[in-house]
Amino acid sequence: MHQLFKLSFIASVLLVSTAPCLFAQEEEDDEESKKVVPIDKKYETEVSTLAKRPAVQSAFKIFTELEPQTKQDLITLTEIPSPPFKEAERSKKYAAMMKEAGADSVWIDEVNNVIAKRKGKSGKKTVVVEAHLDTVFPAGTDVKIKAKGDTLYAPGVGDDTRGLAAVLAVLKGMEKAKIETDADVLFVGAVGEEGLGDLRGVKHLLRQGGPKVDSYIAVDGHGIESITHRGLGSHRYRITYKGPGGHSYGAFGIVNPHGALGKAVYYFTTDADKFTREGVKTTYSVSVIGGGTSVNAIPYESWMEVDMRSESKEKLAGVDKLLQAAVQRALKEENAMKRSGPDLTVEVKLVGDRPSGRIEPTIPLVQRAMAASKYFQAEPKLRVGSTNANTPIAKGIPAVTIGSGGTGGGAHSLKEWWLNDKGVLGMQRILLVLLAEAGMAN
Repeated sequence: MHQLFKLSFIASVLLVSTAPCLFAQEEEDDEESKKVVPIDKKYETEVSTLAKRPAVQSAFKIFTELEPQTKQDLITLTEIPSPPFKEAERSKKYAAMMKEAGADSVWIDEVNNVIAKRKGKSGKKTVVVEAHLDTVFPAGTDVKIKAKGDTLYAPGVGDDTRGLAAVLAVLKGMEKAKIETDADVLFVGAVGEEGLGDLRGVKHLLRQGGPKVDSYIAVDGHGIESITHRGLGSHRYRITYKGPGGHSYGAFGIVNPHGALGKAVYYFTTDADKFTREGVKTTYSVSVIGGGTSVNAIPYESWMEVDMRSESKEKLAGVDKLLQAAVQRALKEENAMKRSGPDLTVEVKLVGDRPSGRIEPTIPLVQRAMAASKYFQAEPKLRVGSTNANTPIAKGIPAVTIGSGGTGGGAHSLKEWWLNDKGVLGMQRILLVLLAEAGMAN
């Protein structure tokens, strides 16, 4: 990894230490999120009826009894480093935990996703309950849990290791309460949710030829209010201008990659500013730049990493088009300025492509998630965010992302924390949403 990029990453981790939510501000309360969406009474009745069933009440009690073990599971998993693209060790441990919990079959797929299948009575449908295995932290980060009173501190303890522990606890509770579903259920620990992981775990899970999935419940974040049903898509690029490089005096007149990069940034941000002032919220950021070797040397390369986001496919494509035009315009102009030597070249590499989309709040899965929140006297909050639910949403599969209970903060920072403030409600809510989707067979 380029040294400047590594330093920039570490700086960015430290700067977000006060992030207020476990989506590290990817989750958004926009104008649409503030609209009041009614819950159909039939879903409130459905969820309430499920919650009163003896087996479900038994599972609720079991979740409480399991709290000490769930805490230990969280500590164990947190202290297994799971850097981007290096989730294998945590995958192995999580698979072993799923097997011990009683899943019918457990396997690790080609990209290190952990998949635990619990067979349903009919198996006509398949419902996924998933949390992600990866964290944002590079290899070598101290992930040892530090407890201060009832609060646990460690990088990754909340995002999304708490989600993994909650999904595991739901499986344990269903097994111990002998709850059977009509649909097959896949309990999944997915790789590659964060950053340049680019949702690769879920993209692989939902690949053509993979298991047919009818409904998708991602568990990420804390609390029991949030319901992400709109996928915030993103395009991410690494753009590199390259030239011969040379002495700042002796080689003067050759192309300068920094000159082209500066022009590209100016043209892009000027046009993108105008483009994004109307319509669906669309964002852009020139986030990281680098290149050059010395103050008395014309650089041989200059690079930047650019992030663009929107829940609208059309707006995302539009701002992307502006970036491509700016890059080529800057290349042409810098080459026109040269006095000697070869032309400048540019490499445009797509390093992140998260699909966008939405499911309406009136569909059963969203309604059931809202009804489950309300059942526990929590006010449901519908949101847009960049989570593992993006991929199924883009494929037309009903999907939501919901929290794992408790409270926390400092996501993506070295001071991340999680507190078990009525955390058991997280598992209870997940179970109700899952059973409403999968159907109870007993």
